[in-house]
Amino acid sequence: MQVGVVFDALHKDLFTARRGKGAQLNGKPMGVSKAKALETSLLATGFAYDRRERRRFYLCFWEEMMMRVEGVRRAGSAALDLASVACGRIDGFWEFGLKPWDVAAGSLLVEEAGGKVTNMDGTRLDIAGAQILATNSRIHREMSAVLREIRPEAERRHLEQLRNDGKVA
Repeated sequence: MQVGVVFDALHKDLFTARRGKGAQLNGKPMGVSKAKALETSLLATGFAYDRRERRRFYLCFWEEMMMRVEGVRRAGSAALDLASVACGRIDGFWEFGLKPWDVAAGSLLVEEAGGKVTNMDGTRLDIAGAQILATNSRIHREMSAVLREIRPEAERRHLEQLRNDGKVA
């Protein structure tokens, strides 16, 4: 990805980035937030289209993060959430089940604004991998560690849900 553009029609905000040239909001340079700790951070997430089938899995992450951070928001657009990380409105974002078109432009915005974007486990971003983590870079390691810590409990809750729904023995 060499160029990324996200337009927020509601607020008439145009987010743009060119690899190696920085990121702009309405033509002016933008940068990520300065938050240094997860406990003082404002995060965003979303829920994949299989949210009904995997509700306990996703809600486990929401619940655990909600208890560890200043707040968690859900706007409904991964591209706009990534743009919000890039311009410093939020400090971090995670989501499962996204497609490359959901994250390609936004991930470049975050990187060019000084943030970090990876898979949730901290490995290099695979835009088809459907497990994105984007932060201001200062909270990245801590947020990735928390997501890894939560995952076994989320998997357990999902399996319990499947059993309760009669989908597995």
